[in-house]
Amino acid sequence: MVDNEIVEKKTAQKILDVARDLVRSRGYSAFSYADISEQVGIRKASIHYHFSSKDELVGKLVLQYRETMALKCDRIARSAASPDRQLMEFARLYQDGLEEGQICLCAMLAADFAVLPEPVQDEIRIFFQETETWLAAVLQQGCEAKKWQCHPSIEQEAKGIIAMLQGAQLLARSVEDSSAMFEQIVFPLLSARFS
Repeated sequence: MVDNEIVEKKTAQKILDVARDLVRSRGYSAFSYADISEQVGIRKASIHYHFSSKDELVGKLVLQYRETMALKCDRIARSAASPDRQLMEFARLYQDGLEEGQICLCAMLAADFAVLPEPVQDEIRIFFQETETWLAAVLQQGCEAKKWQCHPSIEQEAKGIIAMLQGAQLLARSVEDSSAMFEQIVFPLLSARFS
């Protein structure tokens, strides 16, 4: 019985991993259970056993993505790096996915926001709010250390940085070396603004 539970958990996680990669590279509307079935090597009915609907699956994806981003941000905060170094490390989180042809899961889903079920929309809103709150804390540290000033407010600056990072992902995605393009767009802007 225990072995079956372990196998089921591993299968469910593999389904989530494949679905996450598909959403981050294609978007919500451009993947199906057939795509997952092919990559995982199981029947579509088996996917439905674990996730009765695509909306349920995507809701779980966003929740996991939120938790992963929170852990990564916490790791950056605990590194004792200066606020400007933390800001650069945060930007690198967005650059990393480009090396695998992927962009932020919640940015991809936000493009399809109107067709998503309300629980998934709520999870996306929470993701953005949590990320903005974390980033605002880093910006506040920089202001207190007199490293920079935030105009018109720390909260607006945090929103603007997230928008810039996600926009840079989209723009960089259209070229062959997307990671290098992202770096050329983002890091000079952040250095000029926050150095």
